[in-house]
Amino acid sequence: MRYWLMKSEPYEFKIDDFETLPDRTVAWEGVRNYQARNFMRHQMAVGDQVFFYHSCCKDPGIVGIAAVSAPAYPDASQFNPQSKYFDPKASPGNPRWFNVDIMLLRRIRLIPIKELRQHRELERMRVLQTGNRLSITPVDPVEWQFILMLL
Repeated sequence: MRYWLMKSEPYEFKIDDFETLPDRTVAWEGVRNYQARNFMRHQMAVGDQVFFYHSCCKDPGIVGIAAVSAPAYPDASQFNPQSKYFDPKASPGNPRWFNVDIMLLRRIRLIPIKELRQHRELERMRVLQTGNRLSITPVDPVEWQFILMLL
């Protein structure tokens, strides 16, 4: 099993939205970064655990724990000309973008990025690195366990 951190801007999709969905499950669509896409397509597996993270907001941080509930499959939004995620170079026979489904397991107290930065044990965590803009990053198992102890 692997561990991940997946970011979402609350004005696009927030933990409250997650809780209202059938089976509390969402297709993680719209990723248009090749490295993040490759994490989903080549490394994520059903059962992997995910920290759900609110970004680009007043108090960014981890707000929930989810799990990958379906393996990577082509992101349908790339084929829809009305979608903001439309990609004219993609085709059903040659998709460029993929997503996984993730299921919310539980809401947790907000663990703000400021708090994460206070712990030496997390200093190598990708989300804390200067210039990191990826919406999906791997989390080391030791970092995962440490953060669970903060709950």
